[in-house]
Amino acid sequence: HGTTQTMSNAAVIRIKPYHYIHVLDNNTNVTSVEVGPQTFTRMDHQTVTAGPNDMIMIPPRHYCIIQNPVVRDEDGDVVSDKNKQVVLRHGDEEIRFEQEPFPLYPGEKLYGKVAPLQVVAPNTAIRLRAIRDLDDKVAGDEWLFRGPGTYIPRVEVQVVEIVRATIIKPNQALRLRARKEFVDATEVVRQAGEEWIVRDTGAYLPDVNEEIRETVSAYVLTDKKAIQLEADQTFVDVFGVKRKAGEQWLVTFDEAETHIPDVYEKVVGEVRVTTLNSRQYCVVLDYVNEKTGKPVLGGRQLRVGERSFFLKPGERLENGIQAVHVLDSEEALLLRAREAYNDEDESRLPGDRWMIYGPCDYVPPVQVEIVEKRRSIPLDENEGIYVRDIKTGQVRDVTGESYMLSPYEELWEKDLPEVVEELLGKDGRYQGLGQRGGRVGTRDRTRVVTYRTPHNSAIQIYDYKQKQARVVFGPELVMLGPEEQFTVLSLSGDVPKRPHQIKALALLLGPDFMTDVVVVETSDHARLSLKLSYNWHFDVDHENLESSESIFNVPDFVGDSCKAIASRVRGAVAAHSFDEFHKHSARLIREAVFGLTAEGKVKNRFHFPSNNLVITNIDIQSVEPVDQRTRDALQKSVQLAIEITTKSQEAAARHEAERREQEARGRLERQKIADEAEAERAKTELLRLQAQSAAVESTGQASAEARARAESSKIEGEAAVEQADLAAQAEKIRAEAELAQIKAKQETEIGHQRSLNELEISRARDLADIEAIKFKSIVDAIGADTLQSIAQAGPEMQARLLQGLGLKSFLITDGNSPINLFNTAN
Repeated sequence: HGTTQTMSNAAVIRIKPYHYIHVLDNNTNVTSVEVGPQTFTRMDHQTVTAGPNDMIMIPPRHYCIIQNPVVRDEDGDVVSDKNKQVVLRHGDEEIRFEQEPFPLYPGEKLYGKVAPLQVVAPNTAIRLRAIRDLDDKVAGDEWLFRGPGTYIPRVEVQVVEIVRATIIKPNQALRLRARKEFVDATEVVRQAGEEWIVRDTGAYLPDVNEEIRETVSAYVLTDKKAIQLEADQTFVDVFGVKRKAGEQWLVTFDEAETHIPDVYEKVVGEVRVTTLNSRQYCVVLDYVNEKTGKPVLGGRQLRVGERSFFLKPGERLENGIQAVHVLDSEEALLLRAREAYNDEDESRLPGDRWMIYGPCDYVPPVQVEIVEKRRSIPLDENEGIYVRDIKTGQVRDVTGESYMLSPYEELWEKDLPEVVEELLGKDGRYQGLGQRGGRVGTRDRTRVVTYRTPHNSAIQIYDYKQKQARVVFGPELVMLGPEEQFTVLSLSGDVPKRPHQIKALALLLGPDFMTDVVVVETSDHARLSLKLSYNWHFDVDHENLESSESIFNVPDFVGDSCKAIASRVRGAVAAHSFDEFHKHSARLIREAVFGLTAEGKVKNRFHFPSNNLVITNIDIQSVEPVDQRTRDALQKSVQLAIEITTKSQEAAARHEAERREQEARGRLERQKIADEAEAERAKTELLRLQAQSAAVESTGQASAEARARAESSKIEGEAAVEQADLAAQAEKIRAEAELAQIKAKQETEIGHQRSLNELEISRARDLADIEAIKFKSIVDAIGADTLQSIAQAGPEMQARLLQGLGLKSFLITDGNSPINLFNTAN
């Protein structure tokens, strides 16, 4: 700015070649251009407003944009108005290309810089838009300038963007959409919004009216993979087939190795090939008719291997791929006709059932349904199954043979009451389990129920169809018929007896025993609790049917027999007093239960004719009074009897003792005399031994005392030495502890002082850093130039002051201090 101002004030301005200046005539207010080389002498009424500036130089293949360009006539000369001022096109622009260097006239401006012309490479284009009407274009039109080539810019045209070609690789295509109605490169009229596919391999440069939606990759088809397509609207596909909206179809390897979906095709998914080997088949539902190409809804088609095929849209497999049914000699297939058809030479009606027996392999036609696969059931003599005829409903059992069910037979499940199931499970005697080695308790209900009757027991089986029962004695294996059930025994148990405590299938025939507690009352109202045990057995003839069935006449023989016996015992006890019953309890109870013969003897059995139960013996295990006072009185009487017996035994013992005492006294007198003589001899020996003992004692005592004093002195000396050692060790430990304490205290103080010193040093260092940063921040904020100006302000002001006063230097003094002017001058 200072240089321009200096040049504008200069009277002579030397303009170099290819430079120019703008000169303002203050009289006419017209600015003219002066071009070098020349020496321009400025008049007083002229002012240089710009320059000298370099002329605009445009190299080859470059251009520049001039804003507010001058108006030129047909010869290319600049047009001036009547005041000699160049005429400008204000607000307009002009693009200038390669030419001689030229100056900018007053008002013209260079927009941007001189730039090279844009080179459009191959497979690219420039998208242009007309911002003014020109030639055959109107404002808003867009078109492409395709490369290779050099684009010559125009002010009427705006560059929108650079468009690059999209490379279409093999097995790829471009999905395009029309921006507006136009005719594409293949001379096809496209409507606005229309989409289509370009499949040509290579570079594709989309038209200005085309928009690339996406790159579509082809689906690679193999002999094991196909694609299923669906039409969005009616159109003709690439194979020339007219497809209707919503129609689905397959494209397989036989039609094309690769397939690019059209814009109106939607890929539903990939379909894998279905392969059947020689031992497989399948049933296709809703199959497509090969001739008409239409699906047969509800239709079923059998396809047997070896073959491979693709399931067409709408087709599906029934139960997937199935293996051919291979039957051995013990297997068969139960078949049922779905619809009427001819099976070889036999006509089948819907619902007919028949069987195919092995050995063979079988593929069922679509008219036949396989109900189940059956196998011959091998049965031992002790095994069986329940078979039901589905036509008549009759159920029978089959045992002891290998049996194959007929077409109208099925296995029948026999249900047992829950209590029977539990009893069989507890006994662990399930027979005919469905799986060998299966856990106990899982009964195959189709197998005949078998039960091993224990030894010396009997079970009753009732046939509800024939309404009769049969009794089986053990050991025996029982097999239930279809209508037979076990008779469950519900017996009394526990002590005293309570009903329905024992559930059993087998009735044990004995001999055995049972125990019960009976409460009785004597004639003097003493209540007693009797614990009785009965031996029993059933007197039954196995060959006699009436006798065999009689043992099950009483449902609870235990409770019934115990109640009958208790009743007899209570009646017999009530007729006697407590003392009498206490003395003869066993006889009274046995007489009450068994009764007496004509001779007055007690019978040995008690027979129940209703079920042939026989009681053979009664054991009285305990008799206890129920009343506490009676129990106390009984205890006192027992104690009194014991006391009387004890006193009588004591008197007899006393008499025998006195007799023996007299005999002993005589022997004692004789022995006394002999003992006195022996005592005199012993006294003499004693005195002799006492003398010897006194001598030994005096000698031993002296030596023992001397040895004890020596040992005591030794122990005291050793104790004093050990005590001195311990005192020295204690003093040493105390001194070491005090020294360690003092040392630790000093180390702690030194460490504390060192930490304080480090903290102080760190604090001083941080303060110094803060001051340095503060000073640097102040210096940076003021600036080096400002500091320099501050430092030079004083001397420069003094120098200017002296220049203003016309003084070289000066000296100020108060007059009191002497000054050596000679030294000052030097």
